[in-house]
This record gives sequence, structure tokens and C-alpha cells, in this order.
Amino acid sequence: MTTSFQELHDSVEIIDALYRFGLGQDLKDRALFASSFAADAELDFRPAAARWGAAPPVMTGRDAIVDTILALFAGRVDTTHQVTNPRVTIDGGTAHLTALVEAQHLLSPDHDVHALLKNRYDADLVRDGDRWVLRRVVIENAWYTGDPAAIFG
Repeated sequence: MTTSFQELHDSVEIIDALYRFGLGQDLKDRALFASSFAADAELDFRPAAARWGAAPPVMTGRDAIVDTILALFAGRVDTTHQVTNPRVTIDGGTAHLTALVEAQHLLSPDHDVHALLKNRYDADLVRDGDRWVLRRVVIENAWYTGDPAAIFG
């Protein structure tokens, strides 16, 4: 099988969308975080949250997703995200990405209160100029330690 330079480049850019998603949250960088999403993006954290009894709504629209998540953590929660095991499939101007993301969440005033989540991400992406952006993301929790309810409310 021959892989073209364009396919390799696209794969890196697709994975970068998920890196921007995590690092944008970790740095509380609104522009970086927003750059990971399509304008009509959908983020579904329900499967992950159901593991500890929470039932958040599906978030729809780049601005709503960014506003909701950054407001939830602003001045209250410190995060670090690590992305591993990315798998990419490309079909023209759309792509599918799966990955494992480990996300550490610590209450800013008391790092003894924390939640470490290992989540499976299932994402559909679209081209946006030279970049790829997340259009649909479903997050499912594989395991966690700590107290997610203290972090997410």
C-alpha cells in the first residue's frame, strides 16, 4: 500500500485538532480551543458523565462548547490532557478519528480534590481550509479515579 504525502499530512492535521482541543483547555487559551471545532460542532460528554451519574446536555456549536467548558473550569479547575493511540480514516473532505485521552482535573484551590479520567474519543472531522476541525465528538469513559462530581458538578 502506498501512502501519499497528502494523506500523511492530513493525518497529522486531523490528530492536531484533538491536540488543540486538549491544550486549549489546559492553557485556557480560547482561540486555540476554538480552533479545534467546526462552527456547527457537537460535543457529547454524556457517555462519560453517565459513569458517575451525571447527565449533561449535548453541546452544540463551537461558541457554545468553548463558552461552556472554559466557564466551567475558569479559576476553578486545572487540567492536563494527554492524547494516545490515535487512529485516522480519511474520506475526501471528511475524516474519522478515535483516540484515548487521559485528562487530569484538579480543583485549583485544592489539588487534593481531583479526577483522573481515561476516555475514548470518537470524532468526525471536516476540512476547514488547510486545517481539519472536529464536527462531532463523543466521549466515553473507560475508567476514572478521584471525584468527577466535585470537578464537573
